[in-house]
Amino acid sequence: MWQRNGWDFGGQKRFCATFSGVPGYPWVMLAKATGEWTIEDAAHLMRRAGFGGSPTEVAEVHALGREAAVEALLKPSEPIDAIPLPAWADREKIVEQAKERFMSMREANQTGGEEARRKARQVVQRENRRNGVEGQGWWFGRLMNSKAPLREKMTLFWHDHFATSLQKVKQPGLMLLQNQLFRENAFGDFKALTHAVLHDPAMAIYLDIQTSTKKQPNENFAREVMELFTLGEGHYSEEDIQQAARAFTGYKVDRRKGEVTHAKRQWDGGEKTILGKKGRFDGDGVIDVLFEHQAAAEYVPSKLWQYFVEDEAPPAIVKRLATTFRKNNHRVEPLLREIFLSRAFFDSSVRRGQIKSPVQYLVQMCRELELDGLPSGYALAGQQQLGQVLFLPPNVAGWDWGKGWINTNTLLTRYNIAGMITKGAVSSDGNMIDEMAKGAKGPMARFLKRGSRNWAGPDYEKITPRELRKDPEALVDDLVTRIFQADPGVKQRRTFVDYAKAKKGAVFTNHEVAELCHLMMSTPHYQLV
Repeated sequence: MWQRNGWDFGGQKRFCATFSGVPGYPWVMLAKATGEWTIEDAAHLMRRAGFGGSPTEVAEVHALGREAAVEALLKPSEPIDAIPLPAWADREKIVEQAKERFMSMREANQTGGEEARRKARQVVQRENRRNGVEGQGWWFGRLMNSKAPLREKMTLFWHDHFATSLQKVKQPGLMLLQNQLFRENAFGDFKALTHAVLHDPAMAIYLDIQTSTKKQPNENFAREVMELFTLGEGHYSEEDIQQAARAFTGYKVDRRKGEVTHAKRQWDGGEKTILGKKGRFDGDGVIDVLFEHQAAAEYVPSKLWQYFVEDEAPPAIVKRLATTFRKNNHRVEPLLREIFLSRAFFDSSVRRGQIKSPVQYLVQMCRELELDGLPSGYALAGQQQLGQVLFLPPNVAGWDWGKGWINTNTLLTRYNIAGMITKGAVSSDGNMIDEMAKGAKGPMARFLKRGSRNWAGPDYEKITPRELRKDPEALVDDLVTRIFQADPGVKQRRTFVDYAKAKKGAVFTNHEVAELCHLMMSTPHYQLV
């Protein structure tokens, strides 16, 4: 059921034009998309380069034309600070709070004994948990409501690429500062971003950079910066990692200032040999060496193709994108422009060819139903049940994408979540139901139950006006356009029409509309993007 359409890359000349003269290999250029720019093209671009949208939003993107639509995504008019960070996540507030905590713990250590220290730690832990949940909700809300969807989609990409978890970092403020770093550099210089990540406090804590000294080098960051961040497996040796680990010594997190400093006394300033280059490298020097390697130009383009287009990146296409990447000094914007304007991106075999990640599934559903929020705590509970929680990737390699998102349990959970969201917690007699809490336990279940009672759900009077509901076939076609943005096929459409006709009484109420939406969003077709 979940098998994608195959792509015959023995015939990949459909999407490439080959030129000679580029050292090392022929220059394989991605052929640009030509022909009519359709509503379905615009919807495909919005789903892949963002999180979908309402029919009105799709029509607005379509009206721009292909190239202008891509430019609007790459150069959004919405400023980065349009959706402010929580007050506690401001850098000055983080520094102030860290100083207060330091003083409180020092006072407890000096005067209060073990019991006072325990209580002081508990206060900090409760505050971190509260801020962590608020921070997760803040980002999900931003994903839902931002007018710069590609910027948010790239922020999620960088969060997975430079995976860092709140579970280990423990300081939500540092996680949100890192999140802003990714947002500010969403389309920018990947090399500069990698340098910035070395000096990011959340990453320093997560990969134990701060514990690495010249007497005891820690290899975590040295290994991951090569394997997961810049080169990929097979392009370095264990000796390279050991030598690089010496360079990544002496970096310390100043928790009171929320920044990373370099303690030269703890740094191994001796000569190292890394990827055949010799020098007295520090961490930044190692990163410069890594970006001289051919693999550094191919690794991120390959991942971006897998993220935005298909699960396997053809080598010829990766080579072409690597040329673009090098030519533009590792800037991401030209790379994305080439991908989104390519014929390959719009090919019929690519559309609906990837399984939606849980975050994509939830956010896209909300955008299509024109919701600006979910019941308090429900977005987080949904992420937990589906297996992708913002700020909590499972390990340093990030999430397992593709078929890893789907199993018997998560598929059933998707259908249940679709029912809860589409029905808006409204039963057939208009009373709020308590089913939002199903699947949760303890305090979370009670929290969700309270939140659901005050949640109106989708505005079906706006989405499907009463006049439209007089004709079941017209109603189905309207909802199919909203939910699928394309013809789901004669057999599938007939199922929806038959269901609508069976449900239609004297009046097609909001409850019946919600059930029809639920049916559509519970199909295998809807799980694909």
